[in-house]
Amino acid sequence: MNTTKRIVTASLLAALVCVATMIIKIPSPLKGYLNLGDCIVLLAGWSLSPLYGFLAAGIGSALADIFSGYIVYAPATFVIKGLMAIIAYFGFHLLHKRLGVFLSRILSGSISEIIMVLGYFIFEGFLYGFVPSLVNIPANAVQGAAGLIIGTILVKVFEKNKIILQ
Repeated sequence: MNTTKRIVTASLLAALVCVATMIIKIPSPLKGYLNLGDCIVLLAGWSLSPLYGFLAAGIGSALADIFSGYIVYAPATFVIKGLMAIIAYFGFHLLHKRLGVFLSRILSGSISEIIMVLGYFIFEGFLYGFVPSLVNIPANAVQGAAGLIIGTILVKVFEKNKIILQ
């Protein structure tokens, strides 16, 4: 894939992350919200190079926070979601030859989602205190599980229809 196509694909995925994050927002106990953006974050990680995946996931998610009035979360979201994409990428590429495509996606996606839960726990711990931030762990875990399931389905659909190829 040439540089222009990579930039365009990453930009489209950033826009999709932003929209998927903003379409369904369920408020969480500590002023955050649950959303479906993680499925596109994982799709970006599995479909793009680490740099482009990081940027698509981080920028799209941070923009959703900014547009939704959660600007205080935007810097942390940029880093957390970008790291999720990088972990999805490297986890998949390290495991797929040994474990197969499906299982490597599940494992790399699960590790990415665990990083998301821990990342927001740490961020909210500094913001609100670590004991109060425990309340968002279950909600973030549910968001992560939904993102993993939908992301796994989406990447299969994208691959089958040759929508995104590295």
